[in-house]
Amino acid sequence: MSNRPTHAALFCEHLSDDLSGLRVVSRAAQAPADGEVRIAVAAAAINFPDLLMTRGAYQFRPPLPFVPGMEGAGTIVECGAHAGSWRIGDAVTFVLRHGAMAQEVVCPIASLSAAPPNLSMQEAACHAINGLTAVVALERIAALRAGETLLVHGARGGVGAACVQLGLHLGARVIASASKVETLDTLAAQGVAVLDARTPFAEAVNAITGGRGADVITDPVGGDVFDESTRCIAFGGRLLVLGFASGRIPTLAANRALIKGFSMMGVRAGEYGRRFPELGAENRERVRRLAASGVLRPHIGLRLPLTRAVEALQALQSRAVAGRVVLDLVD
Repeated sequence: MSNRPTHAALFCEHLSDDLSGLRVVSRAAQAPADGEVRIAVAAAAINFPDLLMTRGAYQFRPPLPFVPGMEGAGTIVECGAHAGSWRIGDAVTFVLRHGAMAQEVVCPIASLSAAPPNLSMQEAACHAINGLTAVVALERIAALRAGETLLVHGARGGVGAACVQLGLHLGARVIASASKVETLDTLAAQGVAVLDARTPFAEAVNAITGGRGADVITDPVGGDVFDESTRCIAFGGRLLVLGFASGRIPTLAANRALIKGFSMMGVRAGEYGRRFPELGAENRERVRRLAASGVLRPHIGLRLPLTRAVEALQALQSRAVAGRVVLDLVD
């Protein structure tokens, strides 16, 4: 029997559509192996794939039982052998396939980045995945150029907000859409054109761009939003598929892509890094620098303790929150 101290963790004990399989339990601390560190987690972010994993509806299915959570921030409290330059007391962020929704986590040093010093622990916990998605989508895959028009769907969410911030930094003209357009008032005040995604928006996009259409479109929504996007994309444009938050996976008629000369591109930022490890490391460092310089800064819409994790996941599921949902892990 382990004599190591215990901590609380959220376990998914069985898959369910109503989150009934989730329970906070105590578990013993795990010693880090070679190339690993143990982290006292201050905050963990909730991402849409976390919700999907609890249903068994995500492309990656961890074996049961598992701890959800793909990213967080905290302080190193123990180092295994060969931990590189990392030391006890270092403030770090980490990205995993699952496991972040716990007061402690052991993870490989390849998953670590130094926490941006200008961000709170809660902000640091939720900047990495969305920032990484934006960098891979706009810089690596779409190669967005200054002066091009970028249409960002789901702009009130974490991924959308990061794409807006990075698009503006790269010199693009940005159009933002959301299902609750009133939540985009801050963007409108910055000169970003805002649109209501619940109504047909292609005509408005074409009017804003003088009939050319958007050069790059980021779409984490799918469904009707994807269909309408094919009507306002520029010739030679790039339509980036980031997910299907609407619940409907759309199909693309090949003749529409042929006639309009646009490309549809899938974006899986984590898989991109696994396929191309050196580029993945560069991407993570790029995100850290963009956050440290103030370009990427997440907006936190809801903070709850670990004991209310199910409520936090429900808030994400209902899209009741503008911005990120974060769990505080410190007692």
